[in-house]
Amino acid sequence: MPLNDLEELARIAFDWLWATDAEDRFRYLSPGAERLLGCPPESLIGRARETLALAGEEANLPQYREAIAARRPFRDLTYVYRHPDGAPRWFEISGRPHFSPEGEFLGYQGVGSDVTEQHRTRRALVEAHAQLSEQNRRFDAALENMTHGLCMFDAEQCLLVWNRRYLEIFGLSEDAVHVGMSQRAIIEALVALGRYKRGATVDAISEGTRTSLTEVGLNSVLRELADGRVIAVTHRPMAGGGWVATFEDITERRRNEARIIHMARHDGLTDLPNRTRLREIGAELIEMPSTGMGTRVAVLCLDLDRFKPVNDSFGHAVGDSLLRAVAERLRGHVRGHDVVARLGGDEFAVISRVEDAAGAIVLAERLIAVVAAPYRLDGVTVEIGMSAGIALAEGSVPQDIERLLKEADMALYEAKAGGRGTVRLFEPQMDETLRERLDLERELREALAQNRFELHYQPLVDLSDNRITGMEALVRWRHPERGLVSPAVFIPLAEETGLIVSIGEWVLGQACRDAAAWPDGISVAVNVSPLQLRHRSFVQSVLGALASSGVKASRLELEITESVLLDDTEMNLETLHTLRKLGVRISMDDFGTGYSSISYLRRFPFDKIKIDRSFVRDCAAQSEAGAIIRAIVSLGASLGITTLVEGVETEPQLATIRAEGAQEVQGYLFSPPRPVHEIAALLEAGAASEGRPARTLAA
Repeated sequence: MPLNDLEELARIAFDWLWATDAEDRFRYLSPGAERLLGCPPESLIGRARETLALAGEEANLPQYREAIAARRPFRDLTYVYRHPDGAPRWFEISGRPHFSPEGEFLGYQGVGSDVTEQHRTRRALVEAHAQLSEQNRRFDAALENMTHGLCMFDAEQCLLVWNRRYLEIFGLSEDAVHVGMSQRAIIEALVALGRYKRGATVDAISEGTRTSLTEVGLNSVLRELADGRVIAVTHRPMAGGGWVATFEDITERRRNEARIIHMARHDGLTDLPNRTRLREIGAELIEMPSTGMGTRVAVLCLDLDRFKPVNDSFGHAVGDSLLRAVAERLRGHVRGHDVVARLGGDEFAVISRVEDAAGAIVLAERLIAVVAAPYRLDGVTVEIGMSAGIALAEGSVPQDIERLLKEADMALYEAKAGGRGTVRLFEPQMDETLRERLDLERELREALAQNRFELHYQPLVDLSDNRITGMEALVRWRHPERGLVSPAVFIPLAEETGLIVSIGEWVLGQACRDAAAWPDGISVAVNVSPLQLRHRSFVQSVLGALASSGVKASRLELEITESVLLDDTEMNLETLHTLRKLGVRISMDDFGTGYSSISYLRRFPFDKIKIDRSFVRDCAAQSEAGAIIRAIVSLGASLGITTLVEGVETEPQLATIRAEGAQEVQGYLFSPPRPVHEIAALLEAGAASEGRPARTLAA
């Protein structure tokens, strides 16, 4: 075919015509190629085709080279052309070898087309297919790894899609459902297999789905299964009809919610109702008719006696075991409709219906006896007691459970004030007593803030030479209306409220400041509360008081009672040992009044024991009292401990005490407690009377 005829054909079926020589260099390119090649055809004459390929895109050129080497035709071979604008072009070429009449190989002739758009379209389709395949893969993976079951239904209520989790939730086999299966047929199969709770019907379940789909917003339908599980089913309508249903096993969540609700209203240690739940139950019980259970509602507030020493001595694990054991005893000794609650700490409460006050008292006394029986816990035998306060609803008069709890608590306060293991029934005057106590507490706080306390001092006298060796600091409250308030009135309240810590710190500091003005040989004795000693900062408080006043540690004497060693024994002993190493002297006050006094002398090397005034009162008339004093003095002497007798008020008492060998005395016979401004004169009188009867100090 003549060349001009080939060019005409190229315009019809192809984009351009080309010819190469025997060295595969272009010797001809048709004029129409310039539009696609991006340069005049003449500029490419003499160049090899391979030099025009895009770098890295020679994947099909080996086929081209093989065809040319074999002198065979090739068809529809694609290669990537490096266009001058920088963008690749995909060209498709076909060619056949050309020979001279003599058979000499002259090169190739062929045609070319720009298939860039077709290639891009094909590649886009391939990428779209790959993306779709990846999306389907991810969808399948998500569907199969969902924690929820899933089913999709079309507008005709026929099943389209489901996942493995759905089958697992309902215990179905792989072939139990299939595409096109109606929702009703699935429900019928589940009911027939007994998957739903007894009583569930196909119609009821189907109606639940229909109702859920017609409601505004997403609402879950709860399905109870025969094995006790609860499934939340959520229906989401789809555009064009049909819906997606998700199935979530919420059994554990419901249990946790119920557990949280229970914990919010019950004590975590004993599982008894707490104060919140007690109020709810009490309100219901008050409104409930008596129906033979008793005509009146009684509220008992119960408080364990001596629980803290057990807790501190044996550890919190034993303390917790003891509280659980107490809870079990209380629960086991009330009637089924009675309520036992834990209010916190070692406080419990009981609400019961009784006929009258006598019935409530009998119940309280029975519970006290039950709780007082010994406990065997973790190899330890423990004994405690309990006190009770009772409040009674007044027949048909409307009652408030809060009021009854408050009244029972007031009665409990009176019971504990009256001694351990006692019962008190609320009486109206207790309310007034409580108000007075609250007023006193408020005034006590004001007194501390406004510095209304002062110290009085009572001398300690050495019997060997009738010399004053020290002063005991005794705190007084100067009330603006009541005058000087006795410590017997406010110290117990200060102990209860914790104010004793701040008051005690002030007493310690002031006593040291006052003692700084006395002769070096005069010591100052300060009483220490168990609450003070329990504070980790107590040693620092003592050191601070000594440092700021300049008083030597050897001049300070701290007086503690047996209760200090009963509470937090190990920690308190450690604190006392630390203070004694620093040079502070330690005395045991009121010796002989507790059952463990002597045992504590073995555990801590006291510098002094103060014999309680109860042994002094009748020592001159009763030989037994004198014998006790003699025994304590002898015990102190054998242990190297100074003995001081308190409360000496008469000459016969003093004579007896001298005869029994006591070393120091204290009492009104020598001097009552005096304000600090009188102490200097008292010390001068004491020095002047040295060698004469000590009672002249009281003049």
